[in-house]
Amino acid sequence: MQLDAYDVDPASHDEMFEAGPLVRPEYRELAQRLSEMTSADIEQRKRLADLLLRNLGVTFTVYSDNAGIEKVFPFDPIPRLITAREWETIERGLVQRVQALNLFLRDVYGEQKILNDGVVDPALVYEASGFRREMIGMLVPRGIYTHIVGTDLIRDERGRFLVLEDNVRSPSGASYVLECREVLKRVFRVLFERYGVRPIDDYGDWLREALLHVAPRTADEPTIVLLSPGMYNSAYFEHSLLARRMGVTLVEGRDLCVTEGAVWMRTTQGLKRVDVIYRRIDDDYLDPVVFRPDSMLGCAGLFSAYRSGAVALANAPGTGVADDKAIYPFVPDMIRYYLDEEPILENVRTYIASRPSDRKYILENLDSLCIKQTDASGGYGMLIGTQSTAEQREEFRRRIEANPRSYIAQPVIRLGRHPTLIDDKLEGRCVDLRPYVLVGEKVRVIPGGLTRVALRRGSLVVNSSQGGGYKDTWVLAGNPGVEPG
Repeated sequence: MQLDAYDVDPASHDEMFEAGPLVRPEYRELAQRLSEMTSADIEQRKRLADLLLRNLGVTFTVYSDNAGIEKVFPFDPIPRLITAREWETIERGLVQRVQALNLFLRDVYGEQKILNDGVVDPALVYEASGFRREMIGMLVPRGIYTHIVGTDLIRDERGRFLVLEDNVRSPSGASYVLECREVLKRVFRVLFERYGVRPIDDYGDWLREALLHVAPRTADEPTIVLLSPGMYNSAYFEHSLLARRMGVTLVEGRDLCVTEGAVWMRTTQGLKRVDVIYRRIDDDYLDPVVFRPDSMLGCAGLFSAYRSGAVALANAPGTGVADDKAIYPFVPDMIRYYLDEEPILENVRTYIASRPSDRKYILENLDSLCIKQTDASGGYGMLIGTQSTAEQREEFRRRIEANPRSYIAQPVIRLGRHPTLIDDKLEGRCVDLRPYVLVGEKVRVIPGGLTRVALRRGSLVVNSSQGGGYKDTWVLAGNPGVEPG
């Protein structure tokens, strides 16, 4: 493979190349191996990766695709490398951030000191779609609201890692991290071993331990279940894989019932009491008695059992207020307020459309900003001004003027790029990174995470629903430039 034909964009940070053909120290071994491989070698490894993923059943669902909603996992076999030094900073920053977010949730549903002190605008909290008044005054098990967090990071033009957003309700994608690793360990077995990559095999055990930590204290042998909407959900593959990895039962709402104030699971031997529910359904569908009365996905009486302390839910209802995009700009302030520390990881500069001055700036600069809907995900509800038409900008202008609380704006950042296999050659594509943080007796960060890649040329959107793919992420145990063992 000819690496000298690779096009380095001088305006973006390239993960493998510093300038021109100069390879970064941590990538030298990988670059050397790729340069020795023929097109036939590359194609063979790509076919092997696709075959392994197909056999593993690694799929996702795109509901808007008329060609068929079930898609084979779009996987790029060129791994992404993160040095031990970089990861140490990322890990410390994520632990700090998650601690502050949990303290914020405890405060917002408790004494609301941060609102009374004017650090966070109360209107933004109360108007957030993820805010649940039913949670006010409730003491959640161990004081932990968000047990599983997926924080999205990007590199800017200078190569700095910045936080793009927090996913604290029910972050998805951990299963792809685990399966990507299994595939790459076979596709690049020798290279993987030489690099000394930090393992991620403990994720299932770590997740189970985090869930056991919040089990009701009356439970001698706690029973954990993973609550899924069912096989037609876009993330069902992940639900089933994580349940297997933890050694717990995968259930749907119809498998549960509430009697005598406790939650029970129907089994072939009769009812079995449930102590912890890792729920992968939205708040609205948890309990038709409290939330949406037409929900067929949850369990009637579940929220009452939760409030009484008979069962633990992970993540807690109402955590969505903390990943509302209009609350995101205040996380650095939360860190200073609750922890009396300076943020280790910076945010992207963000304008809140509900503020008159910010709204004026947004409307005057629609052609140069990235506009996001505050409660949308998956790359939907977004306008990238530099790639938009006049008609699209006018449409978003009307939306913002009609409902400013629902929008924020950020500068269009030239995301960091990574060499990606396109046909039979390497081309630079934009990437982000979603590490996963587990909060239990201790806070743990899985070494690596989900690297998402925008497979379409020139695209800044990495979501699989918008044509994105994934890479394996290798956190190196050693220092770059040192011969791998």
